[in-house]
Amino acid sequence: MKRTRLWILLMVATAVLAPVFGFAAETGVTDTEIHIGQWGPQTGPAAAWGSVARGTDAYFKMINAQGGIHGRKLIHHMFDDGYNPAKTVAGVKELQEGSGMFAWVSGVGSAPGMAVKDYLMEKQIPWVGPSAGSLSWIAPPQKYLFAVYPLYYIEAQALCRHAVEVLGKKRVAIIYQNDEYGKNGVEGARKELARHKLELVAEVPVEVADSDLKPHVMELRKSNADVVLLWTNVKHAVMAVGISAAMQFQPQFMSTSTCSDFPLMMQISKGLWKGVISATFGELPDSDLPLMKQYKSEAFDKFANKDERWGLFYYAGFLFAEPAVEALKRCGRDLTREKFVSEMEKIRDFRGIGGVINFAAFDPKNPATRQGGNQVFLVECLEEGKGKKLTDWMTIAYP
Repeated sequence: MKRTRLWILLMVATAVLAPVFGFAAETGVTDTEIHIGQWGPQTGPAAAWGSVARGTDAYFKMINAQGGIHGRKLIHHMFDDGYNPAKTVAGVKELQEGSGMFAWVSGVGSAPGMAVKDYLMEKQIPWVGPSAGSLSWIAPPQKYLFAVYPLYYIEAQALCRHAVEVLGKKRVAIIYQNDEYGKNGVEGARKELARHKLELVAEVPVEVADSDLKPHVMELRKSNADVVLLWTNVKHAVMAVGISAAMQFQPQFMSTSTCSDFPLMMQISKGLWKGVISATFGELPDSDLPLMKQYKSEAFDKFANKDERWGLFYYAGFLFAEPAVEALKRCGRDLTREKFVSEMEKIRDFRGIGGVINFAAFDPKNPATRQGGNQVFLVECLEEGKGKKLTDWMTIAYP
């Protein structure tokens, strides 16, 4: 009996004194640390996007060097999934159930993200800023999932609008990855072209494993397209442009933001990316925005690997995590997942190095409550990978 009473008193004392001494009961939170998970393809067909996770790592190290968040350091757990959904599932479960993550940020790819979305949502684990503009994140919206990346759907709308209204083009085709990512681009293009009483003249699917795109480009050429939308991974986009040049097929190429890191695209394509118009979600690398300069000097210059390059894919790792960091700051020392979600929902007119971000109280019938970003601008690739802004930030709401 004495032991039982002593145990009860100990439990009560722990509950009462925990807030005083900073004891934390939430998974992934200690008195001195907050554990955040992320996946990113360092190898495989989408390895060019792997710098997103490396960028987040430098961003967190910068925050820690500044004292962390309310005395806690951000502990970044990143793993290479090779853009393979099966590996994404295995890695997320291993980290979540083995080490215990408070939340997840970014995570490259629609297919990899879709493979773990239900798992994270069923366990009520916050996930902020998937590194993909997929409709799956918000259709329907999920309480613990906060999308930052503008939808591929609205990127396609912005590009088609520019092609028709500014460039005067009439024959638009698309080559797209045959999954959620690519199909979102097709849907957005169809919608925007319908507004102009036009249709896609060709819709050419590509499988991730495809190694020969000559038949695909032949189909595009047969359509007499004067604009071709590129909704593929970096490797396939470069192959499509290269094969088109060899075939003397010269439409105006337009790409999703996933291929808008111009210095990289120019290097891989050996200069053929010049003239491509892309949608993008973040400031240009040489932007005069004070926050961009701060990130460059205090995160990239201090914590990036020697062979790293300051470019869109790298600092996208900052951009997608910025709202999560803001919410953590607003939570104070009393950090729980539910409080974190509540603070995320209060984010209004937040501006980091991308477009304006807005969330709202969860409404299962309103995708806008979880689609924070809906602004993009268009940029044209110039010599040496420089970017020329063609538009200001464009706001296009879904649907």
